[in-house]
Amino acid sequence: MLTVGEYLCDRVKSLGVDQIFGVPGDYVLDFMDVMLKSPLELVCTCNELNAGYAADAYARIKGLGAVCITYGVGGLSLINAVVGAYAERVPLIVISGAPNRSLRQRNLLLHHTTGDYNLQLSIMEKATVAAVSLTDASQAANQIEQTLAACIHHKRPVYIEIPMDLVNQPCPPPTIPSQQPAKLTDINALAEAVEEAVSLLEKAERPVILAGVEFNRFDLEDKLLALLEKTGYPITTTLLGKSCISEIHPQFIGNYVGALSGEYVRDRVETADCILCLGAIMSDMNLGGYTAKLDDNRLINANSEKVKIKHHFYQPIYLGDFLDGLINKLTPKDREKLDIKPASNSLNQVLNYEPEKALSNHYFYQRINAFIEDDFIVISDTGDAIVATMDILIHKNADFIGQAFYLSIGYSIPACLGASLASPQSRLIVFVGDGAFQMTAQELSTIIRHHLNPIIFLINNDGYTIERVIQDGAYNDLQPWKYHQLPQVFGESWSCEVFTEAELENALMTAKTNTHCLSFIEIHLDRWDCSQGLIRLGKALHKMQQPD
Repeated sequence: MLTVGEYLCDRVKSLGVDQIFGVPGDYVLDFMDVMLKSPLELVCTCNELNAGYAADAYARIKGLGAVCITYGVGGLSLINAVVGAYAERVPLIVISGAPNRSLRQRNLLLHHTTGDYNLQLSIMEKATVAAVSLTDASQAANQIEQTLAACIHHKRPVYIEIPMDLVNQPCPPPTIPSQQPAKLTDINALAEAVEEAVSLLEKAERPVILAGVEFNRFDLEDKLLALLEKTGYPITTTLLGKSCISEIHPQFIGNYVGALSGEYVRDRVETADCILCLGAIMSDMNLGGYTAKLDDNRLINANSEKVKIKHHFYQPIYLGDFLDGLINKLTPKDREKLDIKPASNSLNQVLNYEPEKALSNHYFYQRINAFIEDDFIVISDTGDAIVATMDILIHKNADFIGQAFYLSIGYSIPACLGASLASPQSRLIVFVGDGAFQMTAQELSTIIRHHLNPIIFLINNDGYTIERVIQDGAYNDLQPWKYHQLPQVFGESWSCEVFTEAELENALMTAKTNTHCLSFIEIHLDRWDCSQGLIRLGKALHKMQQPD
């Protein structure tokens, strides 16, 4: 018979997780010893928050991630990453050690606690779709199965708390089946929703598809490609849904983020006579600070559980079933009449290269667009980086990762660690501002420790540029670091700083061929040199925050 700790490790491994991120602490050491003897690899990070970010990015690539921490100081340090995963529908297993059950019953004031032994569980209950504290070895397997099933079904974090004295207790097999809840669809509701949607789309002369993140989370990319092939419609994606298809696809016209979008994309979406919005989270950032103009009378909005057409609601309907219904019923449109200008046309633009010219934000991202290749994974941090990379084209077999809803600054460096381990065959490209980097810079050491080879662009524009655009003040200033020198402190790496277009060319050439270690490139820009999209976003956010 397996122990409770062995059973949990085996189940996590069976779900496709190979690495668990975490930080040791006395309440979780016994479980970590079990993990070290299991097929799982424990990847220790510099702090718990970074472990959470790494596991989050790992899950976005592999479909599931896991993080393991100690009680109190570990779990509460982790919570921001868990909330971000919940907001953006990232399936994450959070495992926490806990004090012995006998000590808890005696109400002793133990270190890392406040004396309230339900505090961490109660907090995690609000940040996850299922949270459990294991209290009896005879029921542990059943509790673990139910919790893991909730994670897989809802694509959101779950929490499992395991007391020290329970880790090595014998664990009887579960008495409930280890199967996932069915994706329920009301057949009659589905038929009516498909009928109404098809009626609108068949009449439309300029329909467009707006695709969101749930294609990634529910592994529905193939159905989206089938829908495109069947209909011929142009497609755009939300920022959070970026890379749910290859952006070199001839029907992909760009990302739609309200007023942040390019003129053609914005006009094509907002003048469409029918918008088929699929799998999108309608958050303020995804809608460009609510500058998006999506008329309900022209909108079909379907997500993982329901369909809304104009003012009609149909539920429960699983998104995959709705897509199948559309594919079976819709007929192809004449692509010549659909006004499709592929976003990939931007790759044909000729850059005006001036070797001695000071590097600008606009030139830098234009050059990066030509630098990106197949199998690259792009990670952008919160700030101008995520806005400026909106129009970088993500090729086939590639991904884009960015917290486009929760927007937690400092996400990208630990996320780079997680994504690199989840997809070792890919090359990681990271864009991080100086402010975001100062939040989580220490995780460079873990990247170097594991001999990973990402290319990290540190955008040094002297402070919190996104905040300056919203509202400037001394609080947006930072202590200037010699960023390009930091990787050498942590270990083997290559780094440089770039001021001119010629220096950028040399740096890109070196970084592309340097595949044996980290490449770190510090990009110097003026503090007010940012993307036009960020300027538009700043105005929209500032307006939103003003009193009515």
